[in-house]
Amino acid sequence: MTKDTLYNYTLHLADNALMLAQRNSEWCGHGPVLEQDIAITNISLDLIGQSRSLYQYAAEIINATTSPSIGGGKGEAKEATEDTLAYLRDVREYKNCLLVEQPNGDWAQTILRQFFFSLYQYRLYQQLQQSTDATLAAIAEKSLKEVTYHVRWSSEWVIRLGDGTGESHNRLENALEALWAFTGELFTPADYELEAVKAGFGVDVSALKAEWEQKVNEIFAEATLPDAAIGGREGIWMQTGGKEGVHTEQFGYILAELQYMQRAYPGAEW
Repeated sequence: MTKDTLYNYTLHLADNALMLAQRNSEWCGHGPVLEQDIAITNISLDLIGQSRSLYQYAAEIINATTSPSIGGGKGEAKEATEDTLAYLRDVREYKNCLLVEQPNGDWAQTILRQFFFSLYQYRLYQQLQQSTDATLAAIAEKSLKEVTYHVRWSSEWVIRLGDGTGESHNRLENALEALWAFTGELFTPADYELEAVKAGFGVDVSALKAEWEQKVNEIFAEATLPDAAIGGREGIWMQTGGKEGVHTEQFGYILAELQYMQRAYPGAEW
């Protein structure tokens, strides 16, 4: 059970990073200005690097176990690599949260999505450095340096858009309406997250919510968003399911693009 839990937990972290990287990469060549085009592309590369480290570790876990619950009993357990885990799983096998798969929308929605997730990831990796699993702790420590920049960059943009023109402010408020319902899942632990906490190598995500909301409120205040930007949304129904493989319609389109080459030309190499 511990190996299964460690695998699922590691895969969840990897899927989060990969799917947000895939979404952000859609901006490459389309950013509002050259500097920010490069910035968000570099953030995508950071996230891909994180996902690679985590997929490599997940593959090690799979390949070292004989548990039939890992790999679906189809032989993948003995042949897993970072590439097979990233490209050759079916929709229901991905465990990323719903927030990271949401469409880019306009620049404001992309920025707010990045801010919400990066702030969560920052708190998560801070705690994950204390994991009893040395590999997860090392990945978290290395990734935290990158995520610190992601938080600063996205925070500055939230403030710039919110406290900018009437148009940019309205777009940010529209982004908030579109994305807020997907933030609750970040702090709602899946079964494997609860098991990971009990085993000592996971992080209790529910305990991260208070500090996350406090920082969000601070940035929102600077962005001149309504004082009740968070408090007034306590009753909103939060969308969940991504961590258990139940995704939005948008996820199928991401996966189709992400997996096309590997599906069309199995085993292709440069």
